[in-house]
Amino acid sequence: MNKLITFFLLTSLLSSCTGKESKSIKTVENPNIIIVLTDDQGWADVGFNGGTDIPTPNLDAIAAEGVVFSNGYVSHPYCSPSRAGLLTGRFQARFGHDCNMPYNTENDDTVGTPLSEVMISEALKSKGYRTSAIGKWHVGDHPNLYPPKQGFDHWFGFPGGGMNYWGRSKDAIHTVYRNGVKVDENELTYLTDDFTDEAIQFINGKSEKPFFMYLAYNAPHAPNHATKKYLEQTKHIEYGGRSIYGAMVNAVDHNIGRIDSTLIANGQKENTIFVFLSDNGGRKDVADNRPNRGFKGMLFEGGIKVPFFIRWPNGIKKQQNYDEIISSLDLYPTFLDAIGEDLSNYPKLDGVSLLPYIQTKSNKKPHDLLFWRSVGGYEYAVRKGDYKLYKNASKEKTFLFDLKHDAYERNDISEENPLIVAELEKEYANWDKNNIAPGWIDPHIPNCIKDQKRWQLERNRSTKEK
Repeated sequence: MNKLITFFLLTSLLSSCTGKESKSIKTVENPNIIIVLTDDQGWADVGFNGGTDIPTPNLDAIAAEGVVFSNGYVSHPYCSPSRAGLLTGRFQARFGHDCNMPYNTENDDTVGTPLSEVMISEALKSKGYRTSAIGKWHVGDHPNLYPPKQGFDHWFGFPGGGMNYWGRSKDAIHTVYRNGVKVDENELTYLTDDFTDEAIQFINGKSEKPFFMYLAYNAPHAPNHATKKYLEQTKHIEYGGRSIYGAMVNAVDHNIGRIDSTLIANGQKENTIFVFLSDNGGRKDVADNRPNRGFKGMLFEGGIKVPFFIRWPNGIKKQQNYDEIISSLDLYPTFLDAIGEDLSNYPKLDGVSLLPYIQTKSNKKPHDLLFWRSVGGYEYAVRKGDYKLYKNASKEKTFLFDLKHDAYERNDISEENPLIVAELEKEYANWDKNNIAPGWIDPHIPNCIKDQKRWQLERNRSTKEK
């Protein structure tokens, strides 16, 4: 049976189990939807979060026309699982996608987000949208898991986790494709520009249908590649690595400006939902996650709290700053709500629509509880209200923070509050009962766990189970 039909049958049967709010502003027609996802971008690497050394005038201007989320989280501290959560609207641990794909082997179609999961692209396509995936994919290396199999009509990008910015092929997953056909490398210049060119071409396509675009730049992920044009904008930064990284961020900003100009020229800006966020915290060598603690790969705030905003002139008031905790998992139900879908028909989703909250129709909070599971299940974190529990694998320690009085996680209060620790550990255990074991070994485990013998035993156990 078609997986979308199966999904809708299951969700209809379970619809009485959800209490999620779903009241949206009605518009004349369904809005276009654009998600712009950057890669390893730090919290303070944008002006709208207080950054000053990297010029991001276009992002800052668009953010000012919508809602900036000051407590916007992703569901995982590194690339592939975070994307899996965003695209499915579900904690990726529900379907075992806790890890990046192994790097040193040819992965089959059991490694990645399974086809049984219904991505937002599929749900919107069933509602009359034309759909596009552009840029980095990284939720399935095998052709059976590529975007055309996951509800995308149009695909321009590469399957793997990293890519040089000149578009030079390395192997099958480090190759740029257009709808499954390898792109001539002579057509490619600088991927951030190339992805934008393709996005503009798709936006300009003649169609009566609204569009959904998932534009996942690989910038500013390594390698550090930038053109002279963008390097000129960050030549004032003394540290060379930061200067190149900043140029890569500025390249994204410049190209976002091009996309916004296209929307304005087409008369589409007012009824386009435009979302911007990073897939996880910035990498520790050149990104700026301050004042948050930690970086990509960690469940401290610096690894999971990201630059995040939404703009929809027809549906959301501008110049808002929203302080309550929200998640990238909330985007899927927010988009469905925006087109008038009854969210009680989608109880498998773990997020909630943000519209009642940012349209001030509800004075409640979107979430009181959020969970993270990482490093093959060795690490986890729970945020409940102002308290956050973090079981850290590399330090083999459980931290507790009061984020209301210690937003930057400087003071561990676990020893003084054993009852709160126990409560949050119980919350995590109850949540984890609805998850499955990680589907494959995490290539990050050796970097995160000091006890290599313990890691090897886990690898052997997982291999035997398979």
